[in-house]
Amino acid sequence: MHATGHEQTDTSPDALHALARAAWAAGDVDATFEAVSRAMALPGGASAAVLELLGHAFLKSTMPAEAAEAYLGAAEKAGTDGFAFVRQAMLAFESAGNEEQAFLAALRAQKLRPDDADVIFQLVRGFRQRGEDDLLEHFKNHLVASTDPDHLILAAELISGETRNPHNLTLFKKLVTLYPDDHHTRFKLMSVAREFCDYDTITGQDAWLAGQIAAGNDQVLTAETHYNSLLHCADERLNRLAANNTRIVGDPVPAARRRRRAMPHAWSDRIRIGYLSNNFGSTHAVMRLVRRVLELHDRSRFDVTLYCYTSASLIARDDGGRSQWGRIVPVGNLGVEETADRIRADGIDMLVDLTGHTGDSRCDILNHAAATVQIGWLGYPGSTTGVDLDYVIGDRHVLPDSARPHYHEKFLRLAGSYQPNDDTHRPLPSPQSRAELGLPEDAVVFSSFNSNRKITPRTLDLWSEILGRTPGSVLWAMIYHETSRRNFSTYLQARGISRDRIVFADAAPYDRHINRIPAADLGLDTFPYNGHTTTSDMLWAGVPVVTCKGTNFASRVSESLLHAAGLPDLVAADDAGFVDLAVSLAAAPERRAAIRRHLDDNRRTLELFDSGRFCVGLEKAYELVIARARQGLEADHIDL
Repeated sequence: MHATGHEQTDTSPDALHALARAAWAAGDVDATFEAVSRAMALPGGASAAVLELLGHAFLKSTMPAEAAEAYLGAAEKAGTDGFAFVRQAMLAFESAGNEEQAFLAALRAQKLRPDDADVIFQLVRGFRQRGEDDLLEHFKNHLVASTDPDHLILAAELISGETRNPHNLTLFKKLVTLYPDDHHTRFKLMSVAREFCDYDTITGQDAWLAGQIAAGNDQVLTAETHYNSLLHCADERLNRLAANNTRIVGDPVPAARRRRRAMPHAWSDRIRIGYLSNNFGSTHAVMRLVRRVLELHDRSRFDVTLYCYTSASLIARDDGGRSQWGRIVPVGNLGVEETADRIRADGIDMLVDLTGHTGDSRCDILNHAAATVQIGWLGYPGSTTGVDLDYVIGDRHVLPDSARPHYHEKFLRLAGSYQPNDDTHRPLPSPQSRAELGLPEDAVVFSSFNSNRKITPRTLDLWSEILGRTPGSVLWAMIYHETSRRNFSTYLQARGISRDRIVFADAAPYDRHINRIPAADLGLDTFPYNGHTTTSDMLWAGVPVVTCKGTNFASRVSESLLHAAGLPDLVAADDAGFVDLAVSLAAAPERRAAIRRHLDDNRRTLELFDSGRFCVGLEKAYELVIARARQGLEADHIDL
């Protein structure tokens, strides 16, 4: 039937809008285009809603660039209510591969609504590509609020290395929920939770890990870093599995060692020692220990070279001492093999790595036949797995015979503690008053200046028992972030320790730090990773520290230091003994005073703080090692 002359088509805006909407709802793209086209021909043009339908139709026709323009047209019509249209334009431009236009649309959308996840994602990617770090810094943490996996993965790329960024806690909880079988993500969550004292998360992840180990799935440990393993695990067998994929790729040490042994070497009258480190700056904790020893090396018998890949920022903070430590050879701009070649060309007899498996280490240089004898010392409290080392320097406390099966290195055990201490440049404390530090004058002050990550639930359980058995006492702890402080306090409050019995200390420059330590009555150690430099700082400042026997290197360090300080009675046999010892000392001010006098009166002569005596012992150890090597003998355990 043909239309009669009496029939008329309604061309009002409302009718054309309804027609376009009906066509789109019916899935008829052609009819949608026709209806929208007619609406656009009206005197006022098409409405925002009609232009949005045009964008939809273009998208369905795989024309995303045209769709984006249609959405922008809708946004123009909508004015301040145009956010949804600009956002759609942004996504269409992205689909079209037009990153620049997508970014510009995101900038426009963000002004209309500042917290949309897709818009933030687009902006962060754009700022990152442009190298606009200040703007990236402003927006990147907002990605964590999203639930989109792509957004969260980008956030992880940007902030996971920021140790003190509390957004990582939320981020990795979400990622573990999304990817529960990704072991790297789980171990990262464990690390972040330790940083922010999130003990509920720590306990939950520890239970997951214990279940894996109990089921025989210790292969999961290969996803954890060496250092993080030490923070919660005192089992040397399991520590050795961390970040260790030798089951898959094979152990690189035997082949590296064979290559090194096959290389010719010319000896000289003096022993040529090379020290390899990224810590050659006077403000670094390792150099506060070893600095004086480097200065004291007998240059008539030893030639000392520092192979330095220290950051420019750390060097800039140096007090000028570097020039006294040995000939400095910068290797930060050299590759691994180039560095090994340089060390070998210098004829180094013995290369001592001071970093091991710590941050930004380049200890893999030792897998390229850098020196005839290779030794690990001081920086890493354990076996440097996967690295060609002949010896690890320790003592009878940190490296008992029972530890031998868990090390590929031979033990080079010094007569006293393995840890040197600078008795010359380390400042003497000028004690501050308790009032200045916000501490009560008449209370027993227990203290710990160990980092957050070392304070495990086990540690806090012991501390809370000590506080509970010492009425009126307070705990003075260096917890640096508000999130960490809140979680820390909550855990203790659940164990009956009120918030007013906790005094928080901030991080401080070393001279101020050493001055505040004497305000404490008693230092409480952390488990399983003891205080290392932190413990020797406490003893240098005259404050007794209580600890208990450990089961791996990191958990035995305070025992080693206390023996070298002439205070073996401050080492308890177990956790219960640790609590009893701390409580008894808290109740015996005369005994604490006697320990302080012992430390203060003998500071310059105690084995722990006698740099000269330490250097003599270390040099004797070096000479014994070189004597074996010159005779063509393999490395073997050596005790002084």
